[in-house]
Amino acid sequence: MSYSGFMWLFFWKGNSYLVDFWNKRISWLEQPGRRFIVGVATVLIYTPLVIVVLNWSYNQIPGVSTNWGGMDVLISIGITFFITFFMFAKAFLDNWRKASVDAERMKREQMSTKYESLKNQVNPHFLFNSLNALTNLVYDNQDMAADFIRKLSKVYRYVLDNQSKEVVNLETELSFVNSYLFLQRIRFDDKLKVNIDVSGHEQKMIPPIALQMLFENAIKHNTIAEEEPLTIDVFVENADTLVIKNNLQKKNIPIEESAGVGLKNIIARYEFLSEVPVEIIEEKSEFIVKLPLLSFSS
Repeated sequence: MSYSGFMWLFFWKGNSYLVDFWNKRISWLEQPGRRFIVGVATVLIYTPLVIVVLNWSYNQIPGVSTNWGGMDVLISIGITFFITFFMFAKAFLDNWRKASVDAERMKREQMSTKYESLKNQVNPHFLFNSLNALTNLVYDNQDMAADFIRKLSKVYRYVLDNQSKEVVNLETELSFVNSYLFLQRIRFDDKLKVNIDVSGHEQKMIPPIALQMLFENAIKHNTIAEEEPLTIDVFVENADTLVIKNNLQKKNIPIEESAGVGLKNIIARYEFLSEVPVEIIEEKSEFIVKLPLLSFSS
C-alpha cells in the first residue's frame, strides 16, 4: 500500500510541479509547440526515473522485492501521460482565458485612451485659448497667425491619425509636441521654457500622445508667470528611459479638475506594453516622470 501510495503521489504531485515549473518558463500562447514537446519529454524522463528510484529504495528493505517489467513501466507512463495531458489542457485554457481577458482590457484601455486624447486636445479651454491667441496674432503678425493655424491643424491631425496606434517612434511624437508647444509659447511667451535632448534615440517607441499629456499636465498644474517661469526638461537616461522633469510650483486646482487622468492613462497603457513600470517622482521642487523607451515596431 505504501509503495502504491508513493508511486502515485510522485506521479501526480511530481508531474503537477513540473507542469507548473515549465508553465512559468515557456508560454503556451507564445510557444505552444515547444511547450508541448518539453512537457512530453519531461513525462517520459521523469516517470521511468521515479519507478527506478522507488523500486531501488524498496528493494533495499529486507524481505521486500518489487518486480516491474517493461509493460508495467509503459502502462504507468501511459496513465501518467493521460493525467498530465489534462494538466496541459488546463494550463493552456487558463493562459488562453487570461490572454482573452487582457485583450479585452487592452481594448477598453485603447478606447479610453482615444476618448481621453480627444478630450485633452479638443476641450473648450484649449480651443478657447488657441483661438484667443490667434485673434491677437491676426492683427499683430499675420505671418505668425498663418503659422499658428498650420500648427493647430497639425495638432488635431496627429491626434486623429495616431489615436488608434499602440506606439509611435519618439521622433514622430516630438514633431507633434513641437507643434503643441508652438501654440503654448504664443500663449505664455518666455514664461514657458522647454529643453529637449533625445539625440540618438529618435527611433525608440512610446505610446502616442503620452509625451504631450505630460506637457499638458505640467502646464495645467503649475503656476506660469514672469517671475515664476515653468521649465520642462526632456532627456534620455541610461539609453532606455525618457525623463520628463519640471520645476514644481503648484497652483490650486479643484479636485474634480485634478484627478490625474493623464498620468493614469499613461500608466495603464504601459502596463500592456512593458514590464518596466512608469516611474513618478514628486520632490519638493521638482516633478519627474520616467517613461520606459520601447524597441518594437509600431
